[in-house]
Amino acid sequence: MLISALLSIASTMSAPADMVIVVIDDMGWADPSCMPDGRHQTPTLDMLATSGALFTHATANGPNCAPSRACLMTGQWTPRHGIFTVGPAKQGKAQLRTLNPPRNRTSLPKTTRTIAEHLQDAGWRTAHVGKWHLGNDPLDHGFDSNIAGTAKGHPKSYTAPYSNPKLPDGPDGEHLTDRLADEAIALLQKDDERPLFLYLPFFAVHTPLQANRDEVDQVLEANPDWTRRQAVYDCMVRRTDAALGRVLEHVSDDALVMVMSDHGGVGRLANNGVLKGCKGQLYEGGLRTPLIISGPGVDEGRVINTPVSLHELAPTMLAAAGAPADPAHDGRSLWPLLKGDVDVHRGPQYWHFPAYLPAAGAVDGPWRSTPVSAIRIGDFKLLEFHETNQCELYDLHHDPGETENLADTQPVVRDAMRTLLRSWREDTGARMPAPL
Repeated sequence: MLISALLSIASTMSAPADMVIVVIDDMGWADPSCMPDGRHQTPTLDMLATSGALFTHATANGPNCAPSRACLMTGQWTPRHGIFTVGPAKQGKAQLRTLNPPRNRTSLPKTTRTIAEHLQDAGWRTAHVGKWHLGNDPLDHGFDSNIAGTAKGHPKSYTAPYSNPKLPDGPDGEHLTDRLADEAIALLQKDDERPLFLYLPFFAVHTPLQANRDEVDQVLEANPDWTRRQAVYDCMVRRTDAALGRVLEHVSDDALVMVMSDHGGVGRLANNGVLKGCKGQLYEGGLRTPLIISGPGVDEGRVINTPVSLHELAPTMLAAAGAPADPAHDGRSLWPLLKGDVDVHRGPQYWHFPAYLPAAGAVDGPWRSTPVSAIRIGDFKLLEFHETNQCELYDLHHDPGETENLADTQPVVRDAMRTLLRSWREDTGARMPAPL
């Protein structure tokens, strides 16, 4: 029934004029005002959510930048491409580590095909504007053009000069977020009959925290209980939303637009709402991201609570383009959910993070994360911590903040999910940390 439903949906779809994929770096799940308990004014994101579908249980495939982006680009789980953290897996004080993490890749293997390569083969223009962070150059992975994309994970400055070898400096005082929007608009306006795949991963709202002093003072006047850092962050969120709004003014009505964060927000800065944890953790606050999809074939105003992950956007885009499916993709197309035609059981979601991250932000103790894997099936989520061999089990429907560990009171659920998680690691060839 599922296959016939998918074929039925595909037969009624026409390829969008363009596809625009926007990633807002480090934005928290509840930062946009269209999300539950949204904190910041984001009229562009609100408008987009009203015109399309808003996912409330979308998650990144990794809790920090590089693994999440690698999964988005390839449609694969992290063990397939081997990028599971940013930088070395051996971080923090060596004397506190009890395991030896496996080697971490910092660049996408050239043998792993990206969504850009698939669309390029199908006759699309492919353009990258913004943060790459998956090797030295996106031109090696299916993009016809690259503006600002390097191996760096954050800018030196948000105002020119940028010190970015892939982005010529503008006039002093030019803002990086505005500049990237201008570059994207120029690509959208280019006279070319081919459809455009525009990948626009903003550097914002990642550090360094920088904003105009007068704007920050105005935010503090309106929110006297905020710290200055929070006010600067608010200005960065608003500027990014406004820049996106300018880009969308040049996007045709029959284009497919997807907007998301790359993972959960930074502790004590971003707003993750009721969710536990932050960037760098496999708790929901480190994984959950706003996801908005709008365009032809997407039901307007739909709120989707089904758990999905960002690696499922790759098969979704291929289906929209009418391109052949890639058997290497681990996820399913989201079109049945977007159309509202089929109640699809999407299967488990998996995460593997066999690395160490030192504490930062709102995290107490020496570690933000130690080696850990996780699985979600429906409302149940299980985390397996490899240092201690202990599990935590949560019911996200009744306990979205992951406050009550059910591992001891629900042993049947715990053991069944743990078995599935271990089988998945074996099937995907997940590299595991080893005893010292």
